[in-house]
Amino acid sequence: MSVIRQPGVLGRTTRRRVVGLTAALSAATVEAIAVGLWFTLVVDSRTTSTALAGLGILFCGALLRAGVFGATISELGDLLEPRRLAAALLLTGGWVGWLFVAEQIGGVDGVLVATALLAGVLVGQFALERHVFRHRSPSRTARTPLVPGLLLAVGASLLLASAWFTEWAIATPPLALEITTIVIRIEALQVGVVVFALFAFLAHQRRFEQLLEP
Repeated sequence: MSVIRQPGVLGRTTRRRVVGLTAALSAATVEAIAVGLWFTLVVDSRTTSTALAGLGILFCGALLRAGVFGATISELGDLLEPRRLAAALLLTGGWVGWLFVAEQIGGVDGVLVATALLAGVLVGQFALERHVFRHRSPSRTARTPLVPGLLLAVGASLLLASAWFTEWAIATPPLALEITTIVIRIEALQVGVVVFALFAFLAHQRRFEQLLEP
């Protein structure tokens, strides 16, 4: 029977899509800000204070992303519950391990190996997060978060490549104001963060589409 004769079906489908897109955009925004700030801090400075600040940003971002996930598919509950903290810690450790492995190996090989490792961690973390929030979906595709994990890992590899293998920058001519002069400068790393944010959105969009399937 056509969905035109079942307006409730069409309404539920539209509502699921809107919820999925909103959740994906929210999760990707949190992910891009947290990972982008952490990565920028680590790249620009290797002091103890910046390392600790970066870890704090990563962990808070992981908790917020878990909050978005929980609010979308189940009851949000207490984010400081031990199992939810464990999921956030796994995600934080995955990012740190990704960068550590890439730096230890170095070059293109380091990026490839670290990306493969991160993809595995992300797939496991996605599955753990679903278990933590006690999500049960009748769809079999929701049991295989491989594509979202790969998309996010590829975005991370492009972010790393923008910092390691590109050195270009674009600057505007000086803009004279009444009391000062402004120059807008766009660097490869900033473009890398934007590209990562796009891949993060695609990954979370795919993930929520799977989870919200009827």
